[in-house]
Amino acid sequence: MKRHIFLKGALTGALIVLLAAGLASCGLLKSEESRKMELLESLIDRYYIGEADAEDLTEGVYKGYIEGLGDPYSAYYDEEETARMAESLSGEFGGVGALMSQDRETGVITVLQVYEDSPAQKAGMQDGDVLYKVDGEDVSGRELTEVVNLVKGEKGTDVTLTLLRGDAGDEIELTVTRDTIEDQTVTYEMKEAGVGYIRVAEFDTVTYEQYKEALEDLEAQGMEKLVIDLRSNPGGNLETVCDMLDLMLPEGLIVYTEDKDGRREEYTSDAEHQFDKPLAVLVDGYSASASEIFAGAIQDYGLGQIVGTRSYGKGVVQSIFDLKDGTSVKLTIAEYFTPRGRSIDGEGITPDVEVEYVYDEADPQADNQLEKALEVLTQQ
Repeated sequence: MKRHIFLKGALTGALIVLLAAGLASCGLLKSEESRKMELLESLIDRYYIGEADAEDLTEGVYKGYIEGLGDPYSAYYDEEETARMAESLSGEFGGVGALMSQDRETGVITVLQVYEDSPAQKAGMQDGDVLYKVDGEDVSGRELTEVVNLVKGEKGTDVTLTLLRGDAGDEIELTVTRDTIEDQTVTYEMKEAGVGYIRVAEFDTVTYEQYKEALEDLEAQGMEKLVIDLRSNPGGNLETVCDMLDLMLPEGLIVYTEDKDGRREEYTSDAEHQFDKPLAVLVDGYSASASEIFAGAIQDYGLGQIVGTRSYGKGVVQSIFDLKDGTSVKLTIAEYFTPRGRSIDGEGITPDVEVEYVYDEADPQADNQLEKALEVLTQQ
């Protein structure tokens, strides 16, 4: 979520309200700073030609205060942003159960996948449908995020979706009753020669069970080797990735963190599970945070080959603090290290086998990095 620059938040009389509440007496603002803010307030009152919304400006102050840390990972979230973030981290939301994409040039929103047994499937939505209206409102050309938020809603409520289907563009109107939807963060399939393939899009609360199910299903199908694809995975929940690694690693250290005072917290795996088949893990420059914890642990234990390009290099941990009014703040609180004590922040994970992705115009579905991972598995 993009944050407003500090100047926007600073130019507000809302800070004077904060001063009245006693922040100045707490030492957060000195008298000289409060006088400067009073001057800015008076200049805005006297000269600014636009309308100033006090609530927006107050939120701008909070955002600017945290942005002053200069940390790209720390942020203040207002009520709406906090709710969206909580939903994103859990991997569950009220919706219809359909994955959508938007054409960058035309703005057309198309249904990529209708989840099995979802309200959308039960109402008759199909892959390839074009979303035209939501509750009678034309959404053509509107941002995908905005449209998705219109489709989402409280469990048990109805939303009317107007779709265009087929080459003829037949108009179909469906009334869908929203339900609790679980993000599909893990997809998998059995490829040729007994090679299992698991793609992990992000590490949400729901990801562990989806990953465990994928492993068990592939094992039941006779999997002999495995590729885990973490490309473009931005990370997510630390506990989730540790639980997933506990299914893979021998007994021992998974990752440890150190806070500003040097206090160390360790995350460990037990002896109950260990993956003992040939393994390759795909990463790229967009694999970050929890993805790097996963790849780093596999690499340190020598359980598989890391294939692709150097990962992003986000080796710090954030914690979210509830401000008790519906808002929250995310702060960087620690640095994490691989089992062998490697710091990833700013460095990333260097693959054992480096290969850049090359787009093939003749075959857009071709994936040379995946092909290399499959090749590596034949050598193990």
